[in-house]
Amino acid sequence: MHSLLIGLPLLGAAVLLLGGKRTNAWGHYFATAMSIGSFLVGVASFSEMFGLPAEERSIEWTLTEWISVGSFQVPIAFQLDQLSIAFVLLITGVGSLIHVYSIGYMEHDANRRKFFSYLNLFVSAMIVLVLANNYLLLYVGWEGVGLASYLLIGFWQHKPSAATAAKKAFVVNRVGDIGLSLAVMLMFAFFGTVTFAGVNEAADNASEQTATWIGLALLLAACGKSAQFPLQSWLLDAMEGPTPVSALIHAATMVTAGVYLIARSNEIYNIAPTAQLAVVIIGSITYLMGAVIGTAKDDIKKGLAGSTMSQIGLMILAVGLGPIGYVFAIFHLLTHGFFKAGMFLGAGSVMHGMHDDVNMRHYGALRTAMKITYATFGLGFLAIIGIPPFAGFWSKDEIIKVAFSYSPLVGVLTLVGAGVTAFYMTRMMAMTFFGTARWDDDVHPHESPKTMTIPMIILAFGSAFGGMLLLFVADIESWLEPVVGFEHAHHAPDNAILIPVTLAVVAAGAALGWIQYATRDVPRVAPADVSFLTTAARADLYGDAVNEAVFMRPGQYLTRSLVYVDNKVVDGAVNGTAGFVGLVASQLRRLQTGYARSYALMMVLGALVILATAVLVRMS
Repeated sequence: MHSLLIGLPLLGAAVLLLGGKRTNAWGHYFATAMSIGSFLVGVASFSEMFGLPAEERSIEWTLTEWISVGSFQVPIAFQLDQLSIAFVLLITGVGSLIHVYSIGYMEHDANRRKFFSYLNLFVSAMIVLVLANNYLLLYVGWEGVGLASYLLIGFWQHKPSAATAAKKAFVVNRVGDIGLSLAVMLMFAFFGTVTFAGVNEAADNASEQTATWIGLALLLAACGKSAQFPLQSWLLDAMEGPTPVSALIHAATMVTAGVYLIARSNEIYNIAPTAQLAVVIIGSITYLMGAVIGTAKDDIKKGLAGSTMSQIGLMILAVGLGPIGYVFAIFHLLTHGFFKAGMFLGAGSVMHGMHDDVNMRHYGALRTAMKITYATFGLGFLAIIGIPPFAGFWSKDEIIKVAFSYSPLVGVLTLVGAGVTAFYMTRMMAMTFFGTARWDDDVHPHESPKTMTIPMIILAFGSAFGGMLLLFVADIESWLEPVVGFEHAHHAPDNAILIPVTLAVVAAGAALGWIQYATRDVPRVAPADVSFLTTAARADLYGDAVNEAVFMRPGQYLTRSLVYVDNKVVDGAVNGTAGFVGLVASQLRRLQTGYARSYALMMVLGALVILATAVLVRMS
């Protein structure tokens, strides 16, 4: 039964891709049914596991032997445990809602069938990633979601910007994938196995240096897939894809794969403090970078993309804290899946009512024209900034708490990030739903159809109550502890002090955003006379410029130098040798006169040379 988790969406992708235009009329319904079916299998599996003792909740099954070369034995085998089932429910649950949403959103697209086949392909690949019981099979799912994201980001390939964004995402992710491939090779070289169980067992006796190198390689992989510094540049451009793609890939699933990878590899990181510190540093940088970028974006989807980068950075920071942070990183990942997917779908709903305009400076006062979108987006807003009792409050505040116990500096950074988050999210709410109407006369905002609003309402329910359900009903701490471990933070600030301080910082950020964007007129054209920080944030903190200067230009110069060496040195040597042989041949050709007397003379001269040589040898 558990294989159906992968099999159903994979079947959907196969039927739609191989069936071609014959499936146009019903393909989107079939793909949605396959995703929902996978979710129902996940719910059944969770119910089965929930009733078992903690030590019996891991289920493994093998489909077939895959690689068998000497001591290198890798099966196609899967593992359903407390960590993987959490991801399965998130992927299939949110994924199914996005499928339903897409029925309305992509209604008039000529290639809707192909779009749904790519959605199914993505879901199946992501489930392979989180169910694999070894790193090599995980790598297959890792590459599968990379391929599916490339197809989905560039789905509207007739737009040059979409085609370019897809290629950029693909190339940047390949850089990160080098890290995962190196990690797999290092595991086999040092441990003789790539299965999770084998690696975890061998890690107990591994040296800190070995674990550090593997941990850094895994971090490089996570940076690529989860859009972390310095491989974050692809995420903002990826907003060129259809909005459901943004919700599925860039909010709830693919960008969380790096968090899953590090949490799954916890045994390695627990003995590699240097690698853990690197994870914390990368997470902290990205957390603040994404937040700053979000403060200056007028494109509603790119504003949410900056927010996603920031929130994933917070999760990466948390998994770098070790056993005190693993659980809360996954906890925030799950709550983030609710409210960020809901807000991305809300952004798509706004675009639907605004003739696909993404510029928030052209919105304003939409709360009266799009009441459901406003309410659902608003609940996501309250969740992400951490207002109690909404979902983000329970998960984000726990990360801030353990961050302070790890280091006061890291704690302050998380607190500052919370304030900036409140500012840019309030800015987004104010520019979109409040103030005065700034849309054109020919635009008539209206609410989206039920196929779009119902998934938004369900996700809004998760934004409101998901945190409490995970914490108090599912007991997320005890549930994940057998897989990732859990330790209570020592020297952590008391909640009676930390929570009021955090809420005060959040309130200050929200108040500043409200005063600046809700109580004042918002110009339809972004002012050019702004601070350096705003200019930098609009340019994504010059991420592309740095990549061009540090990697692309030197790479071009290196390539041109190699081409020059190839043309002038390598080809020159070959061509020179050929020319020399040709020159010698042309001179020797003159000896071929065709006259017998000339040949007889050459024979006589040759005989004399041989005779003279023999005499000289004899005399010596």
